[in-house]
Amino acid sequence: MLNQVMDFAGEVLPGSRAAPPYSETAFLAELGERLKSSRARCELSRRELARRSGISERYIAQIEAGKGNVSIVLLLRLASAIHGSQPQAA
Repeated sequence: MLNQVMDFAGEVLPGSRAAPPYSETAFLAELGERLKSSRARCELSRRELARRSGISERYIAQIEAGKGNVSIVLLLRLASAIHGSQPQAA
């Protein structure tokens, strides 16, 4: 599971291309876009992601809009919910 979380973090967390000083607003906006694209790639609705992660649909919408300052623990729950929706490689 840790590998899945690390893969998800690489997909979702911006910063690898960041040059200081990095705007927190831009960071949250990019994080939201990456979460939204990961969710869409797995064909999950916000409602289903909320159900699987235990995070409210409204808060997921705020994160995707770049307005939610999400904790690491919530990112872990989102990653687990998203990767749980993908078929496991043999």
